[in-house]
Amino acid sequence: MEEIEVFLAVIEAGSQTAAARQLGRSLQSVNRVLAALERSVGVELVRRTTRQSVATEAGLAFYRRVKPAFAEITEARLEAANRRVEPSGLLKVAAPVLFGSTHVVPVIAEFMARFPQIEVDVNMSDRPVDVVGDGFDLAVRIRELPDSSLKTRRLGELRTVVYGAPDYFARHGRPHHPNDLARHQCILRKINRGEADAWRFQIDGSAAIVQVNGRFHTDNMTAAHAAARHGLGVGYGPFWQIRDLVDQGALEIVLEAFEAARTPVRAVFPPSAIPPAKTHLFVDLLVERLKHERL
Repeated sequence: MEEIEVFLAVIEAGSQTAAARQLGRSLQSVNRVLAALERSVGVELVRRTTRQSVATEAGLAFYRRVKPAFAEITEARLEAANRRVEPSGLLKVAAPVLFGSTHVVPVIAEFMARFPQIEVDVNMSDRPVDVVGDGFDLAVRIRELPDSSLKTRRLGELRTVVYGAPDYFARHGRPHHPNDLARHQCILRKINRGEADAWRFQIDGSAAIVQVNGRFHTDNMTAAHAAARHGLGVGYGPFWQIRDLVDQGALEIVLEAFEAARTPVRAVFPPSAIPPAKTHLFVDLLVERLKHERL
């Protein structure tokens, strides 16, 4: 590791003198370590002159291979050191309103009981937040993430299901294929009256969109669940939101064989620094707890 660190510094600084200054070492020490690396590799890696040091062709190829590996090892060491530290201070978390209240806050309560030096500030919002600009340690997001600059960790995945009340199915029959929904009243969200809503499915192994219609419209998922429970039609949405109603027998799932691809749930971190111990440990606990949830 010492030889690689010196080699990288020489290439990036452009000379052994500059590398020595950057590393806080003597010029003789840098020369000695670089020579030892070249002896162990068996090829000249750096062509030295009085004023600069330039990578040879072999040295440039070696640099390209070892640079990312060295960065990965360095980050792993810092991460391991972070995990030895007793977490303390303020943990800023952002999460969607309903999912955060149901699944994130209980984990926060357990985390705070486990680590008394931790304070937590939770922002509940269904609108995207600026993780870096707003100073969050992490944000929980339920969707695909187009911004690849952010570091992420997968927490789980969510089912999207079609559901209805047993008495509704007794009166109108159960749909056996997504196309059967054309003959059913469907509970619609945020759709103007007279317009069709689009529900996602997997049909014959491919993603498909099915247009549905219905007489009941709402902008609220709780109202949609209540409407389905009272037999107003067939609903569509995240399974975890209606899980208790299914367990109680108030709602039933249909079209399970055609469910759309599951939606990922991720923890998102600022892209620059290694997350501190408090963030790592909290996300570890969140992953462990969500693993046992029926999402």
